[in-house]
Amino acid sequence: MVNAIRTTFLLAVLTGLFMAIGFVIGGQGGMMLALLMALMMNLFSFWNSDKIVLRMQNAKAISYQQSPDLHEMVDRLSQNAGIPSPKIYLIQSDQPNAFATGRNPENAAVAVSTGLIKLLNYDEIEGVVAHELAHIRSRDTLTMTITATLAGAISMLAQFGLFFGARNNNSPIGPIGSILMVIVAPLAALLVQMAVSRVREYEADRDGAEICGNPEALARALDKISNYAKQIANPYARRAPGMAHMFIINPLVGQRGDNLFSTHPDVKNRIKALMDMAQSMQIAQNDQWPRSRHIEAQQAGQTTHRAGAAGWRVPSTTSDQDEQDNSSKGPWG
Repeated sequence: MVNAIRTTFLLAVLTGLFMAIGFVIGGQGGMMLALLMALMMNLFSFWNSDKIVLRMQNAKAISYQQSPDLHEMVDRLSQNAGIPSPKIYLIQSDQPNAFATGRNPENAAVAVSTGLIKLLNYDEIEGVVAHELAHIRSRDTLTMTITATLAGAISMLAQFGLFFGARNNNSPIGPIGSILMVIVAPLAALLVQMAVSRVREYEADRDGAEICGNPEALARALDKISNYAKQIANPYARRAPGMAHMFIINPLVGQRGDNLFSTHPDVKNRIKALMDMAQSMQIAQNDQWPRSRHIEAQQAGQTTHRAGAAGWRVPSTTSDQDEQDNSSKGPWG
């Protein structure tokens, strides 16, 4: 019920922004046109925003043959979460990160980056995937996908107003309206970030830790991802900053604390909450990787790494024909 109210409120606010910008551009007629555009885009976003988001990140689907270990992990965690197994996508980015998308658990997807696969060990990837499955189970993904799509559309409409506002005689504000458009666009982006409550990240951390049964692994993953995200840029996220709130860690410039305009809670606070949870679950902190498992040496095409070390190889996203032509390379490329 809370997520339904949140989604309805978000759509209403974004529709109002569309109408306000349309009024500045073309008066009452422009406002009605913007309303019609908003209604059509809301409907389109509901059914297709997940596909748009994945395409914006240049994410490619991964089959079971390309990554059996990852699929088996997702299947097992999905069973723990009590939801259908989502589709799995790979983002070609050196920045370690991940996000979930989809209008409901039956039409969901989890996307992980090549950087995340390379950096984290099995248990840590498991924690990240469990976090994303928690978002899917709570249907946060509906809010996030619609937000990401409409945020970019509002910015584009604001730029349109900047170009035509001072030149359109029907505009009731004229040049002043053009200036307002410059202000409205970034404020709209902030509003979108605020609309998706940061509390959901704490909830997804907690629920994800319960799904995978290892809060410490998720805490270590958050620590690693946040450190590397500050050093490695995500070009797809930079081109679509309205998507930043969808990732497990902000892919843009890192926030410095729990302030009013953060899209994510402070990572240190999230890690502390997870470590407190681990202690309450009586997980020994000295036993760093109690359930660590890695890719089989024969399957990975390399020797097995020691416990706690990153041992995953990036799944190949080539076609079946390419796989046949390169069968000697193994399922992990």
